[in-house]
Amino acid sequence: MLKNESLKIGRNEPCPCGSGKKYKKCCMNADTPKPVDVAALYARKYDIHLKSPEQVAGMRKTGRLVLETIDLLETHIRPGVTTNELNDLAHQLAMDHGAIPAPLNYRGFPKSICTSVNEVICHGIPDDTPLKDGDIINVDITHILDGYYADASKTFFVGRPSADAEKIVRVAAQCLKEAMTMLAPGNTIGDIGWAIQTYALSQGCSVVREFVGHGIGREFHEPPQVPHFGKKGDGITLVPGMVFTVEPMINLGRAELFIAKDNWTAITRDRSLSAQFEQTFLITEDGYESLTPFEL
Repeated sequence: MLKNESLKIGRNEPCPCGSGKKYKKCCMNADTPKPVDVAALYARKYDIHLKSPEQVAGMRKTGRLVLETIDLLETHIRPGVTTNELNDLAHQLAMDHGAIPAPLNYRGFPKSICTSVNEVICHGIPDDTPLKDGDIINVDITHILDGYYADASKTFFVGRPSADAEKIVRVAAQCLKEAMTMLAPGNTIGDIGWAIQTYALSQGCSVVREFVGHGIGREFHEPPQVPHFGKKGDGITLVPGMVFTVEPMINLGRAELFIAKDNWTAITRDRSLSAQFEQTFLITEDGYESLTPFEL
């Protein structure tokens, strides 16, 4: 159980013990505060619904299918393959397992996966353009299985990478590793962003600010938002049962972007390369578990 003060409860907020009184009139100065109902507090204060063991098991199962899909696509990524072909492979695998590709028709998105090539940051729409030797491609997979979502993405080399491609993919992968060192009860969302931002900037790269990680579970996007920049100690305190994605989008050049005419595809304004790695994480009693684990 976390101490009341680590939850940053305002003195005029309802007391987390559930008494119905204001915190300042109840447990704030008590010698022996009543235990905090963390699940009720987070639901009321942040609209964050901590996940039960049964829900985590459902998401873990979906996560395995997401990883199976990514592994399948990796075997097909090569010069000459189109992103539409990758989309079709992912869609069919989901159907074969009784799953639903979450991006398909989500707010009008027309495909089952996102494929983001070179200067495309995220939300690239699969099409019939063949991949070329030297490209990099991020494939972002979210499936729904038995009502549970899981989300992950990886960036791959197509053929022989340039030095710039090797750098941005390495930095993006390390940014996710740095974030993982912050995933523990008592740390904050700001700690995650701080770790990512600090490393990316140290390598001369930039962090995209317009797109963030997010809670996930029975819905594609749930609270909290998880920015990939921030200050240590800022934001919501991490507690066991929280499930969210961390998905840093890192640019080799400047952070600015624009959205293409399709209203989805995000592209670096200076046309520099961009890479991303993403996993879905559960905060546990003593750290974290990735529900979509892969080697970085």
